[in-house]
Amino acid sequence: MELDERKLKILKAIIQTYQETGEPVGSRTISKYTDLNLSSATIRNEMADLEEMGLIVQPHTSAGRIPTDQGYRYYVDQLVSEKEQEVSDMKDFVLQRVDRLELLLKQMAKILAANTNYATMITGPSYSTTKLKFIQLSKMSEEKLLIIVVVDGNLVKNSIIDLNKEVPDQDLLQLNLLINSKLNGLSLNDINLGIISEMEHEAGIYGDIAKQVVDAVAAALNAEGNDMQIFTSGATNFFKYPELTSGQAASGLIHTFEDKTDLINLVKQAVADSTEDGDEGSDKDNIRVYIGDEMPLQTMKDCSVVTANYELPDGVKGTIGIIGPKRMDYEKVMDALRSMTSQLDIIFEKPDKA
Repeated sequence: MELDERKLKILKAIIQTYQETGEPVGSRTISKYTDLNLSSATIRNEMADLEEMGLIVQPHTSAGRIPTDQGYRYYVDQLVSEKEQEVSDMKDFVLQRVDRLELLLKQMAKILAANTNYATMITGPSYSTTKLKFIQLSKMSEEKLLIIVVVDGNLVKNSIIDLNKEVPDQDLLQLNLLINSKLNGLSLNDINLGIISEMEHEAGIYGDIAKQVVDAVAAALNAEGNDMQIFTSGATNFFKYPELTSGQAASGLIHTFEDKTDLINLVKQAVADSTEDGDEGSDKDNIRVYIGDEMPLQTMKDCSVVTANYELPDGVKGTIGIIGPKRMDYEKVMDALRSMTSQLDIIFEKPDKA
């Protein structure tokens, strides 16, 4: 049995509303909670079709409808199919060698927002403690140099710098060898002024280029942490909760999501709290919950935020967060975060900790 999109949305709305209230669901209720923009009369016609299919039933005259066993079965099978497709979609991102992890994280933020009906944020990975595997310098033109940086986990970052002098191919080869011999196996935190000065000295007339390369590597990998990437989704979900849309609350929340500076501070606070409590590097869930006044952001005093840290192979780390009203479904949110971090482990084949 296949339902068209309209009937499927109405069936889902009936089941989800019935789960929440335990009362038969009428057409007027459905017209308020679906995104179909249909009249009650149209919805009643669709409900009549669903009833003929045996998916819903009217327990008594003048009552709304409730799901039948067959309706629940169709709903559950549809959920399973959707979840399998989501996992498949995420794996496809990796199988296609999308070495820009950001694309995967953006997709996961969208999925998480759709599944929870809350706003979500996912930070791009921090590389400051990740070791450099290889640096390749290639001329794009006589004036521009392409720098390809590969770190543990085979994650790739690119950068381009302007040259102030011509570099012959043989000299560029020697510069490649020098930079790799000095930097390979080091994390960005390990690259100190002594190493940079020594490399500049050995590079001779190309010392300024060697210094530019180090600066470009640091900038590309966000070594200072000031350029933390945060991918957000589901900001419009704020408007589903009246307590978040009154007065200036909504505009403040939307601004926070657009500007992202405050979100960076929130993430840093969550990471600091996890480190202070000894969560980082342990087998604990790593889940933290901030409720109302516990929030470090004034614009989110009416919200709750639940965060979890993720860790990919070779120590690449980041944070996932879900933002919603204080009456959010905490159990559902924490389960969603556990599921998301587990799926990241599966996708990247993170080995079990001993």
